[in-house]
Amino acid sequence: MALGQVGLGGARVGGGKMRLLPLVAATYFMVSGGPYGLEDIIGMAGYGWALVLFLVVPVVWSLPTSLMVGELAAAVPEEGGYYRWVRRAMGEFWGFQEAWLSLAASVFDMAIYPTIFVLYLGRIEPAWTAGYRGTGWALAVVLVCAAWNLRGARAVGEGSVGLFCVLLSPFVVLTAVGLWKSLVLGGHGGASFFEAPVAGRDFAGAVSVTLWNYMGWDNASTVAQEVEEPQRNYPRGMLAATGLVALTYVLPLAAVGLAGIPAARFSTGAWADAAKELVGPWLELCVVLGGMLNGAGMFNALMMSYTRVPYAMAEDGFLPAVMERRNRWGVPWVSLAVCTVGWALALRLSFERLISIDLVLYGGALLLEFVALVVLRVKEPGLVRPFRVPGGLLGAVAMGLGPAALIAFALWAARGERVAGLPALEFAGIVAAVGPVVYLVAKAMKRAASGATPSV
Repeated sequence: MALGQVGLGGARVGGGKMRLLPLVAATYFMVSGGPYGLEDIIGMAGYGWALVLFLVVPVVWSLPTSLMVGELAAAVPEEGGYYRWVRRAMGEFWGFQEAWLSLAASVFDMAIYPTIFVLYLGRIEPAWTAGYRGTGWALAVVLVCAAWNLRGARAVGEGSVGLFCVLLSPFVVLTAVGLWKSLVLGGHGGASFFEAPVAGRDFAGAVSVTLWNYMGWDNASTVAQEVEEPQRNYPRGMLAATGLVALTYVLPLAAVGLAGIPAARFSTGAWADAAKELVGPWLELCVVLGGMLNGAGMFNALMMSYTRVPYAMAEDGFLPAVMERRNRWGVPWVSLAVCTVGWALALRLSFERLISIDLVLYGGALLLEFVALVVLRVKEPGLVRPFRVPGGLLGAVAMGLGPAALIAFALWAARGERVAGLPALEFAGIVAAVGPVVYLVAKAMKRAASGATPSV
């Protein structure tokens, strides 16, 4: 263990640590990646209700989660993040379940982002992504991101800053033109902005997609030892990213709504159509290219996050020691390689409604983190907490109520969906139930390895 820590320290010196701004940018991509993905919410609920969701969900879901992450990441700034928090609070069984749920969710979550890249590429020239060409492009995204990640957390964080600026620049133009046409030239969108309804409105589905677009605040925690001054930068980074995500969701929506583009025309990829109508073909192309960057940037940042979890589990003896190997930039390259292969194999899985499964599994892991927040307040009152969730113990308990209610609503909303021929909730339940079985197997292997290794 000590040798691993020394190696990690040396790698950090060589590769450098991630500072506050790259941490904010990386968190932004782990959670959002820009307004892409909001189109279905507008089409399902209409502008008025979509705006309400974009304003309410950050308060009920994002803010409590970012405060929780801020406290735990500052108090326990260890590689593996949320896995370490739950393990410290409730023991290795629950820590293992936290890691299992998170990694299982990643299979469904990570399959989405290369698909987004291919979807937008196909808008430039459909023939480029026809048939297995689409899978080839998706695999290329996976491999390029793996190569990028081999350069370390600092490279991923600083790259996220650049991607953030390039990706959002078309939306700055789109928002400015939309607001100018509606407020200065007297567009007619304002009168119908809060009118209900879109044909076939699905408010429950809109809530689920909104939650998916606001989830992932805890993902940045897994690289805590690769962040500069984590006790100071995590709380600041979480709060800054929360405001940034909400801002970049609300402003483009308000601009196109006030400009008078009907909500019923919004579905996946509709930002490009709005850009063409309000500005011209050149901005449409920019938005399409931004959509490709959205898929690649989110995959890249999340790859950095997820690959630290198997590394931390290997340190605790639940995975082979080879998973602890790091390169000169401090990257757990074996864990990265194994995860890359797993996500590449998942690219062809034809799950309907990946978002529902992702929400259920991620929601279970997130609730364990809120429980860990409360348990550590009781179990370790003397733990140094550079940042605290306000309100004492009751405040810590209250932080989890809003997210728990929204997760319960998401479960109810997914009751009629089916995945791989099974009800979505049943499918997710089976995946979650496998966790304790895998833990028992891993525990037995850990004991066998410990018994076979001479004590020093």
